[in-house]
Amino acid sequence: MEKKWVLVGLHECPGVGHKTLQQIVEYNEDWEHALEFTAADWMERGLDSELALRMAAQLTAEWIDDRLELLHSKGIRVMTRLDPEYPILMKETARPPWVLYTLGDTRLLHSLSVAMVGTRLPTAYGRKVATDLAGELASRGITIVSGMARGIDGVCHEAALLAGGPTLAVLGTAIDVAYPPEHLSLYRRIVEQGLIVSEYPIGTPGHPGMFPQRNRIIAGISRGTVVVEADARSGSLITADRALDANRDLFAVPGPVTSPKSRGTLSLLKQGAAKIVTEAKDIWEEYEAILPVINVSKKEAVTGNKLTDEERRIYHMLEQGITSFDDLLLQTGWDFGLLHSVLLSLIMKKTAVQLPGSVYQLI
Repeated sequence: MEKKWVLVGLHECPGVGHKTLQQIVEYNEDWEHALEFTAADWMERGLDSELALRMAAQLTAEWIDDRLELLHSKGIRVMTRLDPEYPILMKETARPPWVLYTLGDTRLLHSLSVAMVGTRLPTAYGRKVATDLAGELASRGITIVSGMARGIDGVCHEAALLAGGPTLAVLGTAIDVAYPPEHLSLYRRIVEQGLIVSEYPIGTPGHPGMFPQRNRIIAGISRGTVVVEADARSGSLITADRALDANRDLFAVPGPVTSPKSRGTLSLLKQGAAKIVTEAKDIWEEYEAILPVINVSKKEAVTGNKLTDEERRIYHMLEQGITSFDDLLLQTGWDFGLLHSVLLSLIMKKTAVQLPGSVYQLI
């Protein structure tokens, strides 16, 4: 069986968490032959007898095929750290997930993205600021990343969708579970217009500890994190810490000094840990060099920037009306990473822009 699917099988075995999987993969060069291991083999590799017996009995090609068929039937795609399309920013973090389950447009994992987080019980001020910031950033093509929780998370996703821009939700539940239940409609709209991501397999029982774990993914796949409104003990401050751990930009919105809901954000600003945000421009100016530019003529862009052979090929395909990432991938026969880097280069050279839905257009 292909190495990737053995890794997915190991990840889906009950009782195998991130630490155990890391132990298996990083300290056993023959782990790709895990389907042949007996319970004794597993115990020799450091697993306790109960888990070793379970894995020897359960980890079979038939069982993995059944799991993959279940994922396929639900439209769920699987990405592992072995895959070239695994998000580069996530790989740079201290504890990247071994496996990511996705529903929607996976190309958003490679887009310019900013995380927006905050309290589950926002004030009217927090809702207004979140709506304005997320809406304007999304309208500029920046992917809004959040956790689909109640409060600020949901407000930011909704604002991005309303603006017709991209949004990505990282779940603290199994990939097929919409939580909270009242966000089922939001979940479905994000699947249709954006991307849902989770590191938890179908059938994973929920527990509170899963939600703080997903915060590292929210911060890890984003170039920057914005804390919109947070009290002194808000879970969004965990996301802020993960962003700093990953050496990413951290932003915070100042709020009224009399508001308990702003104590967390004011603390970040007071400590100098976060950059102050009073308008969307404070955020997108940080990434202006890689933002889509719409005020440069096509002639100026082409004559002012020498194109490589690969860039010229994509340029001519865009001229001919081949504009979606999937169509470009099919027509060129290139791998995912090469096409993505060429398109990003064209954007940075102010020759093309990315539109919602991973469609590209010449300027």
